[in-house]
Amino acid sequence: MSQAFFIQLAASGLAVTLLVALAAWASIARPNQPLSDATARALFAEEFPGRVLDGLWVAVDGKGALAKSGAAALVLCRFGDGFVARQIPWAQALSAAFRKGELCIDLADIAAPRAVLALQSWPPKDLGKDLAA
Repeated sequence: MSQAFFIQLAASGLAVTLLVALAAWASIARPNQPLSDATARALFAEEFPGRVLDGLWVAVDGKGALAKSGAAALVLCRFGDGFVARQIPWAQALSAAFRKGELCIDLADIAAPRAVLALQSWPPKDLGKDLAA
């Protein structure tokens, strides 16, 4: 084996090591802050401009939110290192399964199949007659 072979082998090994290190560094996600009412309202306003929120419920763990806007429910849930926003009928949100403190909403979307929100109760006790319809 010649000296040129060993130099080429060392250079290839170094290049692979650098690429692996770059891939490991690039996959480090930025930490997300838990959602607050203000942050959820800002994200809903960005995703659904012009929509008026009749009610807003933020998940206890800050990983999602649900809002009522007219006859629609606006759903915000964490997906990867960001948030996904979807619109579903309000009746579907009211009838979603609530077990062990988690509301599981079927979004019927291949990119975000369901949203799981940790809420105190569902439907909320403060849900007035105007929000229930």
